Amino acid sequence: MLKYNVSLENKTILLTGAAGFIGANLTMRLIKDFPSTRIVGLDSVNDYYDPSLKEFRLRQIEALNGHWTFVRGNLADKKLINSLFEKYHFDIVVNLAAQAGVRYSITNPDAYIEANLIGFYNILEACRHYPVEHLVYASSSSVYGNNKKVPYSTDDKVDNPISLYAATKKSNELLAHAYSKLYDIPSTGLRFFTVYGPAGRPDMAYFGFTNKLREGKTIQIFNYGNCLRDFTFVDDIVEGITRIMQHAPEHATGEDGLPLAPYKVYNIGNSNPENLLDFVTILQEELIRAGVLPADYDFEAHKELVPMQPGDVPTTFADTSALEEDFGFRPHTPLREGLRRFAEWYKQFYK
Repeated sequence: MLKYNVSLENKTILLTGAAGFIGANLTMRLIKDFPSTRIVGLDSVNDYYDPSLKEFRLRQIEALNGHWTFVRGNLADKKLINSLFEKYHFDIVVNLAAQAGVRYSITNPDAYIEANLIGFYNILEACRHYPVEHLVYASSSSVYGNNKKVPYSTDDKVDNPISLYAATKKSNELLAHAYSKLYDIPSTGLRFFTVYGPAGRPDMAYFGFTNKLREGKTIQIFNYGNCLRDFTFVDDIVEGITRIMQHAPEHATGEDGLPLAPYKVYNIGNSNPENLLDFVTILQEELIRAGVLPADYDFEAHKELVPMQPGDVPTTFADTSALEEDFGFRPHTPLREGLRRFAEWYKQFYK
């Protein structure tokens, strides 16, 4: 296991995407575990999905009364980003802000170029001019595209993205490597696998399915239900990020005697892909248990098996051996437990 070389105590952290699903959960974890740490959260709180969910998460953070400052702004605003780095001189940066979603990238490409490329470039430039101890940023399992070899390893080639979203995330990794090499910025990229949980993103399948089932609508299950997804509970994602934040990649020398970039990439996934039909069955059972759906709900009448959507992949499956070896952690929350917590939250939030 690696030894931590970055203390999170008494540090100032920039956390972008702070009103987002992962960002808000990570912020709350850091406030609870590292009360001396100051967190500056940045988020545009846009309307890609229901902003009331983002406002709910922000209220949860505020209720903790931590050293927390929220800035409502856009990652693509270079002047704003530079002013924040100038004012706070961040020790650690966690960049989770991004335009998410595979399907949305087909119809709204501009949003991805602005947030995922220009926005991330602004972060890299700021880290170059105001050096940080560690830059941690969100990549995605989508970079693996249609790789036939499973489970997906960070050693695999990922040169064939099948969506613009995936291409922007691979671009983030390439840009981070170049900046790490050129400007000595220790950076770690995290490839997340299908994150779910309470107060999650409504554009994710489990949340959209729930909304439609509750409204008596038919849900479409893609690839005729023959998709495998490595569903990862949000608490496991946050645990992985928190550990990784505390170890910045160290300087090393390559076989040619030249210095290597202080750069790493990790998968964070459950390493246990679930069939989509099984997933939907468990979701339905937990929604009935929580009282979101009636006990006699006719599930069969509300599902439709349809072909694969453009940009989607049939399987996601994380090889997390590097995460286990370096940080002694492996995501482990069982699917039923995670969906139960989502269903209970949904019942409470939507009354």
